[in-house]
Amino acid sequence: MTHMGKPHIKLDRIDRRILEELQADARLSSADLAERVSLTTSPCWRRVKRLEEEGLISGYHARLNAQRLGYQVTAIVQISLDKKDAHSLQAFEDAVQEIPQVLACFRISGRYDHQLIVVAEDLEAYGVYAGNSINSLPGVKEVYTAFVLKEVKATSNPPLPS
Repeated sequence: MTHMGKPHIKLDRIDRRILEELQADARLSSADLAERVSLTTSPCWRRVKRLEEEGLISGYHARLNAQRLGYQVTAIVQISLDKKDAHSLQAFEDAVQEIPQVLACFRISGRYDHQLIVVAEDLEAYGVYAGNSINSLPGVKEVYTAFVLKEVKATSNPPLPS
C-alpha cells in the first residue's frame, strides 16, 4: 500500500517513543515495548497497529552485513536511458526489480535518470555482473559507476518530526 502524496501524520510523544523503540529493536515483544513507553500492552498494541495502518511503519527487517555475506564491493551506479517516455522508464524499473544485487533503485533528477546501489563479491565479479546485467537493462544509454570506499552512515529511517 502506498501513502505517497498523503499528508504527514501528526505524532504525539508516545507515538514517537514507540517508533524510536521499534527503530532501535524491532524484535521487542508487545509487553516490553509497552513497558518502555509507559503504556499497558493493549493500548500500546493498538497504537502500533494504527501506525502500521497509517503507513508510518512499512515493515520490520533484519539489517544484514553485506561483507559478512561475501559482498566486498558496493557500487553507486548512475544510469541514463536513451528514451524517457513512461513505457521506457517502466521497462527499466521492472527489469531492475528482478536483480537481487541491486539493493536500491531511485529515479532521480539531473543528468542521470536512475541511481542504483549494487553489491558484488569483488571488483572482478562486479565487472562481469555490470557487463551481463546492468549494461543490458532495457534502454540503457550511459552508465557511471562510483565505488564505495567507506560506509560513513547508512540508515533507512528518516528522523522523526518533533
